[in-house]
Amino acid sequence: MSYHLPGKVVLISGASKGLGLAMAREFGRHGARVVIAARDAEELAQAAASLSAEGIRCTYQVCDFRDQDHVAALVRDVEATVGPIDVLVNNAGVIQVGPAASVTIADIENAMQTMFWGIVYSTTAVLEGMKRRHSGRVVNITSIGGKVSVPHLLPYSAAKFAAVGYSEGLRAELAGTGVGVVTVVPGLMRTGSFLNANFKGDAAEEYAWFGLAASLPGLSIGAGLRPGESCVPRLTTSRS
Repeated sequence: MSYHLPGKVVLISGASKGLGLAMAREFGRHGARVVIAARDAEELAQAAASLSAEGIRCTYQVCDFRDQDHVAALVRDVEATVGPIDVLVNNAGVIQVGPAASVTIADIENAMQTMFWGIVYSTTAVLEGMKRRHSGRVVNITSIGGKVSVPHLLPYSAAKFAAVGYSEGLRAELAGTGVGVVTVVPGLMRTGSFLNANFKGDAAEEYAWFGLAASLPGLSIGAGLRPGESCVPRLTTSRS
């Protein structure tokens, strides 16, 4: 179903780089008023400046989507200063690569808090307003890892499975309300996400296979990013 974007307020989480930034640009090109949010203020400022330089109406807000109070405050502030949120794009994510033996409870909790509870918190914060207006879209960026569990990506896959279940169930429940829920299930994308992943176990070996899979055409698809926008290199490794 088509959706008229000019003038609409679009809030995108995890939008300081990668796929989130690419989506912000695309929404902006279609006339939306874009609000990008993430945890890193410096990266957000750079992303917002690059979008504004292209004539895209864009503001940014620092937010940790793992924290329900932060998310609720973000939504209140956006709706007070920019306008009611018409489209929410839940894109924030973390990737940890390593064998099950290296995975801790804290690793799984962090993945769930970011990629499942983050979706629940932000959706809950905007949903009543959307239902009251009988209009709105919630777009949940999940993953093929939420349909097929991938070895060495267990925290990621577990969180994405939960996100898919929540998103698809919510879509059915909101039928007829005027609020649509879209579950996006992409495969590997060339967003440079492997540069920000956390690698455990034999970090060099894990980096090698995951970086290759996430970079090669044929195994991965492009995300419409410009040169230099893939990611801020911030490789974190640990051996457990």
